[in-house]
Amino acid sequence: MTARRLRTRLKGWGGVGAMAVACVTALVLALTLPLGDPHGNGSTGIGGQGVARGTQARAAECTDPQNRSPAPSGADGATIEAIKNRKDRRLIVGVDQNSYHWGYRDPNNPEGSDLEGFDIDLVHAIAKDILGDENAVQFRAVPTSQRIPAIQSGKVDMVVRTMTITCDRLEQVAFSAPYFKTGQQVLAPTTSDIKGYDKTLAKKRICSAKTSTAYERLTADRDARKLVSSAIIAPPVPNQLDCLVRLQLGEADAVVTDGALAASQAAQDPTVELKGRTFTTEYYGVAMKLGPDDLVRRVNRILADYREDGWRKSYDKWLAPTLGANSPSENPPPAQYK
Repeated sequence: MTARRLRTRLKGWGGVGAMAVACVTALVLALTLPLGDPHGNGSTGIGGQGVARGTQARAAECTDPQNRSPAPSGADGATIEAIKNRKDRRLIVGVDQNSYHWGYRDPNNPEGSDLEGFDIDLVHAIAKDILGDENAVQFRAVPTSQRIPAIQSGKVDMVVRTMTITCDRLEQVAFSAPYFKTGQQVLAPTTSDIKGYDKTLAKKRICSAKTSTAYERLTADRDARKLVSSAIIAPPVPNQLDCLVRLQLGEADAVVTDGALAASQAAQDPTVELKGRTFTTEYYGVAMKLGPDDLVRRVNRILADYREDGWRKSYDKWLAPTLGANSPSENPPPAQYK
């Protein structure tokens, strides 16, 4: 489907239409924001040799993934020094540019070019602490399915993109302590008879993103016969926002995703709504490369300060209006370290 046809189909959606078009082209645009040499100089790349040798716990030992990050430290190490020694002295961060109030460009402000949102505020706080300049950031648009490969390949220093900490992911990347609590939830049209994550999903087409915890939960519940047997798990899409587009076009009946993301999508599109309560508990963390852990420890120290001064202001600005009162996400999760 061409972008012109999609805009025609979505005529009348306002800002949501603009976000939808951005989503359809996400694969083409992904990883095309300006990028300098991610390794600084030829001898000290991301995750190079250094004195810090800590690594994350393996999945076999993991029962509480959100509490497996190393203790905070303000010391520089090999990874941080490599970042500071780059010719283009900026932090390279993988983010979303299409998630309303998390990481996005306001579709109602075509002249605006700066990314904004809850995750973007955190990125600026990290850059200010490490490099002394909150704007010393090179943002890279990373699809949901490419978050871990972008870290492992060294294309980014970190990913700050509503990324859930899980035991399986801890074998592939390092995580900070959690900075946000959420859970999986169902999003569907307001006119739908779907009530939540229950038998009302019978014969419904359910959309989720590739490599997401939502898709993992759906397939696991199907295999364990915990999901109503006639529910149809659609092939996963590269970006979570692609599911909202499919919902709008009538190509899906429901979306399963993080409740905090779903609430933001419901806020931008009044024809969809959250159905039922969250049915999991999950925590977002900042993801980084395995190896020397000086950058992980530094981010943990930054987060300790950010929870006291910065988190609440950002939450009230971006998320409180959509999540509402008494949300389980309304306070930063406490940090525990391994």
